[in-house]
Amino acid sequence: MPHGELDTRSLMTITHRPDLVFLRGEGSWLHDDQGKTYLDFVQGWAVNCLGHCPPEIVEALSRQARVLINPSPAFYNEAMIELAGLLTSHSVFDRVFLANTGAEANEGAIKLARKWGQIHKGGAYEIITFEHSFHGRTLATMSASGKPGWDTLFAPQVPGFPKARLNDLDSVKALIGPDTVAVMLEPIQGEGGVIPAEADFLQSLRALTHAHGILLIVDEVQTGMGRTGRLFAHQHAGIEPDIMTLGKGIGGGVPLSALLAREEICCFAPGDQGGTYNGNPLMAAVGVAVLRRLLSPGFLESVEGKGRYLAAALSRLVIQHRLQGERGSGLLRALILDTDRGPALVKAALEHAPQGLLLNAPRPNLLRFMPALTVTEGEIDQMIALLDELLRSTRGS
Repeated sequence: MPHGELDTRSLMTITHRPDLVFLRGEGSWLHDDQGKTYLDFVQGWAVNCLGHCPPEIVEALSRQARVLINPSPAFYNEAMIELAGLLTSHSVFDRVFLANTGAEANEGAIKLARKWGQIHKGGAYEIITFEHSFHGRTLATMSASGKPGWDTLFAPQVPGFPKARLNDLDSVKALIGPDTVAVMLEPIQGEGGVIPAEADFLQSLRALTHAHGILLIVDEVQTGMGRTGRLFAHQHAGIEPDIMTLGKGIGGGVPLSALLAREEICCFAPGDQGGTYNGNPLMAAVGVAVLRRLLSPGFLESVEGKGRYLAAALSRLVIQHRLQGERGSGLLRALILDTDRGPALVKAALEHAPQGLLLNAPRPNLLRFMPALTVTEGEIDQMIALLDELLRSTRGS
């Protein structure tokens, strides 16, 4: 519909967007075309790890755009080399493929695992994934996902993704067969409702995959890049996966993702994988700036501290409003409600005047919190105060 001087009718409908247009942002705050301000605890679904328009990203884009934007992925560039080197030197992985979206990185992980299965496992191709998981919106990553209803959407689906139950090792064991090449999971199921994979489950899963000679793939698109207080969420369990994918936070708001793998898994031949914009220096330079900020002294420790602060504040709301609980890790958390009033709370928060609040309800009975890793305790206090008010006003919804 027309919106002031902006006509939105040319945009394809792929989601229900509210009748507002955001014009600018800084840190934890957004401003719309009507002059209203919003406290953002969604941050593009955990994308803006340093908040809106952080100086590191603005400067990296400006500096790189004046020098080189895209020489083609058929050539090396300085930024791609630096980013890949930083990623491997701070992880257990040896090689990096830079891409644009989390779904693209996950699609690459699926391809790499299947190619490895062709070479080393007699053509094994099945990748065990999990109920309620989310790995992307391409046909293969939708098929890999365990989101209810996606098994018929855009059918026929891509075969080869049997579903186990998270934190149930026996359900994984029951699915392993001669065609199994890998197990793929999120350390925390974000879209599923911020459901953590327990540390002992991840450790047992790593031992199980080793015993069967199959790969372990961790999808850290939402949980990676400092979100949980460690650079990568699987590090909390002390495991070493074979393949990892990153997205969202690695670009801090620009299109950037990565597929990482150990040397012995890297079996792509020239032509197997690629993409027009993969590893372009403009995006890679941002990734370098983001990663250097995350690795700066005390940064990840501050995320852990603010995660504990947010958890304690949410726990007080649980007691005050007789809710079901809170869960999560670092600054990826969920508040489990007493009823299915999540969507009503999201709407009320958005429309609250004079200041709005951006929240997310991946399930009707809970809210998900994904603030910038630079959020302040004062901003957490502001969010909690407003949420307390909204919980009172929507009681019985």
